[in-house]
Amino acid sequence: MPGTRKGIELTRPGTGHLTIIAALLAMIGPFSIDAYLPSFPDIEAEFQISRAMLSQSLAVYLLAFAVSTLFWGPMADRFGRRLVILISMALYTLGSVACALADSASTFMVLRIVQGLAASGGFIAGRAMIRDAHDAEGARHAMSQVMLLFALAPAVAPVLGGWLHDQFGWRSVFWFLGAFGSLLVLMGFFITETLAHENRRSIHPASVVRVYISAILHPRFPALVFCLSVSFAGLFLYIAGAPAVIYSFLGLESSDFGWLFIPIVGGLMLGATISGRLAHRWPARRTISTGVLVMVLATTLNFVTVNVADAGILAVIGPLVLYVIGLAVMMPAITVLALDCLPSHRGTAASMQGFLQMVTNAVVASIMVPMLGVSWLHFVYGQAFFLLLAAGIWYWLQRSTT
Repeated sequence: MPGTRKGIELTRPGTGHLTIIAALLAMIGPFSIDAYLPSFPDIEAEFQISRAMLSQSLAVYLLAFAVSTLFWGPMADRFGRRLVILISMALYTLGSVACALADSASTFMVLRIVQGLAASGGFIAGRAMIRDAHDAEGARHAMSQVMLLFALAPAVAPVLGGWLHDQFGWRSVFWFLGAFGSLLVLMGFFITETLAHENRRSIHPASVVRVYISAILHPRFPALVFCLSVSFAGLFLYIAGAPAVIYSFLGLESSDFGWLFIPIVGGLMLGATISGRLAHRWPARRTISTGVLVMVLATTLNFVTVNVADAGILAVIGPLVLYVIGLAVMMPAITVLALDCLPSHRGTAASMQGFLQMVTNAVVASIMVPMLGVSWLHFVYGQAFFLLLAAGIWYWLQRSTT
């Protein structure tokens, strides 16, 4: 049958459920990061720690997520995507429940590491699963659909987290995360494996190291992954710094996180919709260039606004939404381009993507946010720094392939 390989579909028909599952697996990250942000003041008070110390619970989660991607990718290439989803989501569920029961700051920090170690497994397997099931253009379209669904998480997570916090206390947020993990374990039993047996790779350490070395030495793969990572960092600066944005820049309350995250979601959904429509019409390079240009315009607008207007919802959030639209336009295309650099090791390629993106996010959360403090202007400078890196890398990639 055309478009199949030993019963495994490679085209879009009949794979819609994989898109939904991959999106839910991707949502684990935003839920784990954003849902407990409104609870920061209460967690700080209960454990008697500072805001800077509690912010490290975000950093250690991201670092654990990053490091563990290097393990889950080869596992997904050897044992299949389904088994990785089942194991990682079961571990995530246990870690989340344990966070809800934590009785000290140190215990809470360790359990956040457990959450990070587990969360990356589903994220990696979901990305690889989408690329398994589609050709290049179909994968770009499917990745856009994943982003469209995934985009709901950053808006829902802090709003839901704030509601749970107000109604039942901060521990209820982690009980919810445990329940979400359990749902994904259940869904894992109904996933059809997308990795054919003849395409499974060795998990011998020497073989894995060789694949990682080939990825690092690839002429385009590291640059594509780093370009994506620093582009996303320009948004993540505001996500990790959400307490500063809400409490310090805008003078709002814990119930007002939606003023930041709902517009971000709107931008992600609009950009993902545009990217999906362009998938079968424009080549990937043109789509990425358009997204980068929109982010440049957004950052320019950000500089103008911070110098001529007082801090307010429209002034602070407006340019950020435009940045997010550009980011969402380019992300599916650049993700697929990077995965296609290692067509025989897509799980490993997804691992490297996840690793660098999460290390970058951890740097943002643990170093950039505390360093930039509560200054709106400094946040604008930080976003511009990441955008200049991304635009420079993409310009170099364009020149090196012409």
